[in-house]
Amino acid sequence: MLSVASAETQNPELSSHALQPQTQSCEETNHIFVSKLPTIPISNHLPLHTYCFENFSQYPDRPCLLVGSDGKSYSFAETHLICRKVAAGLSNLGIRKGDVVMALLQNCAEFVFTFMGASMIGAVITTANPFCTSKEIFKQFNASKSKMIVTQSMYVDKLRDTGDDSLRLRRGFLRRHDRQPAGEMPAFLRANGGRRGRRPRRSRSIPTTPSRCRSLGTTGLPKGVILTHKSLITSIAQQVDGENPNLYLKPDDVVLCVLPLFHIYSLNSVLLCSLRAGAGVLLMQKFEIGALLELIQLHRVSVAAVVPPLVLALAKNPLVDNFDLSSIRMVLSGAAPLGKELEAALLSRLPQAVFGQGYGMTEAGPVLSMSPCFAKVPLPTKSGSCGNVVRNAELKVVDPETGCSLPRNQPGEICIRGPQIMKGYLNDAEATARTVDVDGWLHTGDIGYVDEDDDVFIVDRVKELIKFKGFQVPPAELEALLISHSQIFDAAVVPQKDDAAGEVPVAFVVPANGSELTEEAVKEFVSKQVVFYKRLHKVYFVHAIPKSPSGKI
Repeated sequence: MLSVASAETQNPELSSHALQPQTQSCEETNHIFVSKLPTIPISNHLPLHTYCFENFSQYPDRPCLLVGSDGKSYSFAETHLICRKVAAGLSNLGIRKGDVVMALLQNCAEFVFTFMGASMIGAVITTANPFCTSKEIFKQFNASKSKMIVTQSMYVDKLRDTGDDSLRLRRGFLRRHDRQPAGEMPAFLRANGGRRGRRPRRSRSIPTTPSRCRSLGTTGLPKGVILTHKSLITSIAQQVDGENPNLYLKPDDVVLCVLPLFHIYSLNSVLLCSLRAGAGVLLMQKFEIGALLELIQLHRVSVAAVVPPLVLALAKNPLVDNFDLSSIRMVLSGAAPLGKELEAALLSRLPQAVFGQGYGMTEAGPVLSMSPCFAKVPLPTKSGSCGNVVRNAELKVVDPETGCSLPRNQPGEICIRGPQIMKGYLNDAEATARTVDVDGWLHTGDIGYVDEDDDVFIVDRVKELIKFKGFQVPPAELEALLISHSQIFDAAVVPQKDDAAGEVPVAFVVPANGSELTEEAVKEFVSKQVVFYKRLHKVYFVHAIPKSPSGKI
């Protein structure tokens, strides 16, 4: 859940040399930052499903899941019951504590039933992107040692040619050879013999690993991130528990879930936080601006969890003016860079809403910081900031060259420590040791700083900074600047090899409809607003910027 802003743009007092390493003695520094909100007791000894559904008996008939595609809804009592039935079904199909089940699903109620049902029997869930190729899916399937894939009929053809004789496909569920049949979701629901309230077979001990999410990590290579019940519960509690929750979800809230649930941002901060807080979740399988606007208006969505491409559409698409979006009271953006100009453009269309950003990564469980403007008793936060570090955790900024912790307003690598961080990478002790040091600090690979008011600003990824003759150029800063242009719809900035400078920044630009922008006009627009080494050396005009489902370029 990355949310970034430019250090120089957001904090004018930082000089253009602020990104250069600072020489200092590590023995003289011990700069650790904590939340402005007080620490809270966290019941992270519970299984995840028990924690999330702990209070549902107080509001059994309240809407829990709203399915945007067909209008079907499930109350909290119905959702809990179906999760238990699926747990019993998984158990009857031979899934045991510690076994891995892959969820290859778009956003749908069945994703929730499968995820929570697996938790109820102590199984492990690995979430997969259904848009991946067959080869990518089976690479994850085999690496995670999954015993079953729960999927939708539209993806079955991807699974027919497994390339592995030890696997068998039966009626939409793929599982390793055994004598027990597999079936569609209705078979799961019938697995308890129709006896309402029958509990699934379960272990007396608390299962420790409910989820294995995929992360690109700091190297760009996919890794399996092991998140335990303790880490997920801690992260949820850091957001929605306590007398003054950082993310205040009310009983009558409807939370938009259009971001893919196989991504940790949506899974954690949307679904699991809403289940815990008793808020309804509106499930959309994919983003389509017209359908999105209709559903927001129809269901009176009050909390919108978004990524920058969605913010871009809501801020600039003319269709928005045809719909009533006055129900939205909070907009939370994360997962990718967002500049203050785009934030301002969105708020001009949603003046009643509170807007803020969050920042995190899968390995961190995932949330590192969140705007305190979402709290029950809100606190101010700066435009472009991704808030304060979450409660019950510690954050520090270290010099990438020396490893020394840095004081306020000094950019360096963001590190986080707390019970919410990952257990480690699956079957990769070396990568785990590179990411989590001996003192328990998780090194994010993100460059950022903490200002005098404890606001966290992210500059860019360590690996993505463009090195121009020794100067460091953050692509996110230039992207935010480009998007602020009235004739630019979207943009991406990347390094291009250069014999003299090493690397130079170049831009890919999506012009607005009817625009007659030229390359020279774009370069001049940027050069007037940045120091010499951040100027664009080339501009390419394209029809679209390729992005991941979470909104990352």
